[in-house]
Amino acid sequence: MKNVVVTGAGGGMGREICLSLCDAGYKVFGIDIGEFDSPCHKKYSCDLTDEAAVRETARKIGEDGGEIFALVHTAGIYKLGSLVEMDETDFIRVFNVNLGGVYRINREMIKYMRRGSRIVITSSELAPLDPLPFTGIYGITKSALEKYAFSLRMELNLLGISVSVLRPGAVKTSLLSDSTRELDKFIDTTEIYRCNAKRFKAIVDSVESRCVNPRKIAKTVIRALNCRHPRLVYSVNRNPLLLLLSALPDRLQLWIIKLILK
Repeated sequence: MKNVVVTGAGGGMGREICLSLCDAGYKVFGIDIGEFDSPCHKKYSCDLTDEAAVRETARKIGEDGGEIFALVHTAGIYKLGSLVEMDETDFIRVFNVNLGGVYRINREMIKYMRRGSRIVITSSELAPLDPLPFTGIYGITKSALEKYAFSLRMELNLLGISVSVLRPGAVKTSLLSDSTRELDKFIDTTEIYRCNAKRFKAIVDSVESRCVNPRKIAKTVIRALNCRHPRLVYSVNRNPLLLLLSALPDRLQLWIIKLILK
């Protein structure tokens, strides 16, 4: 039975991935912050921003499971807001969780991985696209995460360990509710974008209405772990309007956004 570590195991997407992995015959070690409910063989509470806690959790997993076949990263937080109004603590925390958490887990768990092992890092469909207003901090951290993943792939390729990026679009999980709450909070607190933000909310609601069941994401993860040569990037539920906007020249994008939100 192969061992798989899943971060964010208590979230909607993480739980579904853990369930699918268990059904597929893997032994699952789940990590999340605080107490959480997830169909894992063993669960570990860990704050991924705490270096000492991550190191201790990795040690426990190594003792409990031994060799690790795969790491599946789904842990992350969503933050929305104006880049010129956002509190510095919030700005840093999003990086610390979305990028730092992946870095810390990989650094501590690599000693338990061997040739043929896999790492799957959940990014976002926004990462390779041009940024949208007010989603900047989330898109920036996910873009940085992908650059990290691509760099890690170049290094671990020398050790026979594959690194894949998973780009889910809108998924029917609590993250959608987080997105709505963040946007409502921004609309209530911004001092310079109030009218624009209300129009932007209508666009976000339209984009997120095309969400998929987390089972579809879980199936993609299983495919990445089971195939002989995993893809470098797995994209699920790409939004055609976002793709079209990002394909336009930059100046035209700016004009369209200004036309819609001004």
